Amino acid sequence: MTTAQTDASADTAGSETDTPAGDHTGVDVIVESALWDAVPEAEALARRAALAALPAGQPAGELCVVLADDAAVQALNARFRGRDAPTNVLSFPAVPSPVAHPDGATEPTPLGDVVLAFETVRAEAERDDKPFAHHLMHLVVHGVLHLLGHDHITDSEADLMEARERDILASLAVPDPYAGRECA
Repeated sequence: MTTAQTDASADTAGSETDTPAGDHTGVDVIVESALWDAVPEAEALARRAALAALPAGQPAGELCVVLADDAAVQALNARFRGRDAPTNVLSFPAVPSPVAHPDGATEPTPLGDVVLAFETVRAEAERDDKPFAHHLMHLVVHGVLHLLGHDHITDSEADLMEARERDILASLAVPDPYAGRECA
């Protein structure tokens, strides 16, 4: 679970945007790998988890969840993090635009992109004996929290981020993903 900083954003052509009533946050889910066809509910689960990760009162924003494969994530990981290996999820926070809208209108704030690798997500779910849907939603929540500025570099940051993940996942009826893990 990693964060990468880039000004590159995913192509949203053909994506589906969800903006719930009373909320001005759009979530695009783009399926880039046919492997995700094995999980027909993946788009809806990703969208639901992304929306749940956003705090109440979050200013209008836009984010994209890309359902990719190991090869695509490995290429991104190598390019932006210097690590030539796939990983489960990458987060790419949007670079703030210094350009003001000429007529003073407010546009949704781009939050960034979250990219998931199907084979790695599946292998981890199987290894940890977790339902694929639960692991997918956990990783989307984790990625969105990175877009919002959360991190887990220090133990105290990790404790705060994991507590936030647990709360969000509980609201989605997903069990604590950290329960039963061994502490270092």
